[in-house]
Amino acid sequence: MRTRFLIFAVLSLCLVLPLQAQDQPHVFRNATLYPISSEPIDSGTMVVQGGTIQAVGEAGTVDVPDGAVEHDLEGKVVMPGLVDTHSHIGQVSGGDGSAALHPDARTIDAINVRHPSLNRARAGGITTVQVLSGSGHLMSGQTTYLKLREGGTVADLNACKDRPIEDCGGMKMANGTNPQRENGPFPGTRARAAAMVREQFVKAKEYQRKKQQAESEAEMPDRDLRMEGLIDVLDGRRTVHFHTHRHDDILTAIRLSEEFDFDLVLHHVSEGWKVAEEIAEADVPCSIIVLDSPGGKKEADDLVYRTGRGLNEAGADVAYHTDDPITDSRVFLRSPAIGVRAGMSREAALESVTLAGARMLGMADEVGSLDEGKDADFIVLNGTSTSDRRSTPSVLLPSVNRPIHYENVTLFLPLPSPRHCPPVGCHRPRTG
Repeated sequence: MRTRFLIFAVLSLCLVLPLQAQDQPHVFRNATLYPISSEPIDSGTMVVQGGTIQAVGEAGTVDVPDGAVEHDLEGKVVMPGLVDTHSHIGQVSGGDGSAALHPDARTIDAINVRHPSLNRARAGGITTVQVLSGSGHLMSGQTTYLKLREGGTVADLNACKDRPIEDCGGMKMANGTNPQRENGPFPGTRARAAAMVREQFVKAKEYQRKKQQAESEAEMPDRDLRMEGLIDVLDGRRTVHFHTHRHDDILTAIRLSEEFDFDLVLHHVSEGWKVAEEIAEADVPCSIIVLDSPGGKKEADDLVYRTGRGLNEAGADVAYHTDDPITDSRVFLRSPAIGVRAGMSREAALESVTLAGARMLGMADEVGSLDEGKDADFIVLNGTSTSDRRSTPSVLLPSVNRPIHYENVTLFLPLPSPRHCPPVGCHRPRTG
């Protein structure tokens, strides 16, 4: 029997909500709920207030506040907003090729939040995303975690509640063919690439030691932005998100994380199935991609759809990502569907685009599942299918507010403030 997987079908849901304060409670009834952290709930009830999930449960078991705005979602499916752990939306850029190591380059200085690619992601049900620069450098710089609410500046989309946008992200690194060149300053071999990264971390540890031991301002080392970025990694404030494909490159990345004791997420891991046991033993999560079209780079020749299943069975945490524009964000849910067809369990596949990704971004306490106290960040689907690849879900974000309409999709997002309105009027999403 062919496994059926939850995926979106055409939905033109138009719940016209009054412009009431966010403190107004809302109750969503009669939908099939997929909390991810627990079993699905048929004909479930969810209460949202103040941008937070207040209660989730079976019909008749949830206390509904007086005066709650009612939403009947009979026949629909509700699940957490999707988490994309690896994307290049917003016309992002990073290092410029002047050096192989750019830990000081910040994607927040290069993201255009008004670009249509963000609306592609919203239309695909993605509500939380990591935006990274490319993999043409051993260290491409500091990444940014965004919540895809409506906003006119990158700070408006800050996904972190406890720190400013400048500190909300990880560090992008890469190995393999992308950051290699025949001529300096880039490495010409894999061995030299690893040596250059090790050398940079040794310098960072020395810079860190001098700062810690300085007893006065005069003893402090001169400020070094590259070293500061790596100290964030060494102190655990930034996770390294490591682009890697071949099995030997994967193991190199793990060795680096063990030598310098930094948090690591492996990305792409095309040959991860060859070293699944080693990855699981190292307790390193993997953000993977599936491509259902021919072409690509030589080192990804052994990419197989069963990688997700193999890593899961070995005990590794697995998430899917789009690598947009490599995979169009609007069809993100197709990736875990392909994983299921290759043997991944339905439960693991649903988790791979929600809670697993949230863990890799350090945001599992806020997003990724429908649990009391978490952000009211969820999407509405109109059923299950394994074949429809043309359609888009309806997305609801923490501020239940006035709907913004796409073709075949309605998003409930906070309105931009007047200062975000360009001369021709407030920015409105469009499919791209």
